[in-house]
Amino acid sequence: MTVAATELAETPFLAAREHGIAFGDAVRVWARIAALSFGGPAGQIAVMHRILVEEKKWIGEERFLHALNYCMLLPGPEAQQLAAYIGWLLHKTKGGLVAGGLFVLPGFLAILGLSYIYVLLGHAPLIEGLFFGLKAAVLAVVIQAVVRVGSRALKNNVLRGIAAAAFVAIFFLDAPFPLIVLAAALGGYVGGPAGIAAFKGGGGHGPAGGKIVHDSETALGEGLPDHARPNLAWSLKISGTLLFLWLAPVVLLFALAGPDNVFSQIAAFFSQMAVVTFGGAYAVLAYVAQEAVGTYGWLQPGEMLDGLGLAETTPGPLIMVTQFVGFLAAFREATGLPPLVAATLGAILTTWVTFVPCFLWIFAGAPFVERLRGNRALSAALSAITAAVVGVILNLAVWFAIHTLFRKVAEIRIGGAGFEVPVLASLNLPALVLAATAAIAVFRFKAGMIPVLLVSAGLGAVYVLIA
Repeated sequence: MTVAATELAETPFLAAREHGIAFGDAVRVWARIAALSFGGPAGQIAVMHRILVEEKKWIGEERFLHALNYCMLLPGPEAQQLAAYIGWLLHKTKGGLVAGGLFVLPGFLAILGLSYIYVLLGHAPLIEGLFFGLKAAVLAVVIQAVVRVGSRALKNNVLRGIAAAAFVAIFFLDAPFPLIVLAAALGGYVGGPAGIAAFKGGGGHGPAGGKIVHDSETALGEGLPDHARPNLAWSLKISGTLLFLWLAPVVLLFALAGPDNVFSQIAAFFSQMAVVTFGGAYAVLAYVAQEAVGTYGWLQPGEMLDGLGLAETTPGPLIMVTQFVGFLAAFREATGLPPLVAATLGAILTTWVTFVPCFLWIFAGAPFVERLRGNRALSAALSAITAAVVGVILNLAVWFAIHTLFRKVAEIRIGGAGFEVPVLASLNLPALVLAATAAIAVFRFKAGMIPVLLVSAGLGAVYVLIA
């Protein structure tokens, strides 16, 4: 947990001032943030910080960082949850719903439209070329994520050891992602209060640089609004409502269609994902790829890369790639419905069970979040989880590299576990050239993600059309 949040642990509740921010003005600002929310959680959080703290001065640096630290402790996309938290803080429940919902809506519509194009025109040479180029660029983006998160999170040998153990567990031993996260969290939770220095300090995407805008200088001020004070009755009511909205479709699908129906499987799998996916979008993708490709067979490894390419080039959380997975699963597996109708329902269902829990975590826990400030055990658990996530993202990078740069892979079995190795003779030289070019642009010239993705897609299209 950051120093700012730790210091706030000693701050008593103050009476809140009237912030004077009209709800309509807030809706327009949240729509603007949603439209600009490219670039993964770091970029999205930076956009929110620039607009809400620096430009509008609706909330201050201390409150922003405290909210971010809380969201970092939760499963799911921290940027979307941060939007819901701040929206709730400013305009109660409706503010949180609008802020969090708008954060998802543009990406949902964009990926839905691109998914239609993918299944209807995906075998056209131009479309194949675009996705060929995207895959190569996505590999560079994921490697960049490993470096970025690793440089921030792995500050000592203990945390580096956790990252290495996580990579070995998931890549070589097929260990479930939730088990890796749980083991890391328990280690940090125990190690922090025990005084192990390696667990001090948490990770995060916190903003840096520029003049600090303090809470006292903002519209909300330093005080806590009445609705943000702990209220067990309200928390139980809102939790029960959101829990029903989340799980009712899951129960109905199991009751009416049975556990083997693809819609039941989508509802159950992505509901489980919403509970256990700590560590950000790239860690989620490793888990989704492991299950959707390896266990359920809903899509091929290359298609998983295509989905990530779509999510990288559209606004909203990168976790929206799950919508693409649900779309393809229902398109191929559903019976009794036209494929596109089934796919649309699969995309809606996936998005619903992925994001409704995010509102549950925020609305149920935010009023009590003051009690988490400066909690050493939770901060240590976050540090350990973040370290494990580096290993999981490295696994994702290796997995993507194998399936992007080689046309064939072989599986090696050791006991009950197995891992994939590339067939070296099947090296895809054009993919290697594109990936290397994208990596040079990202690491050497610090090119932005969107330009790299678009240029790589264009080069891929040119190659396929002239080859």
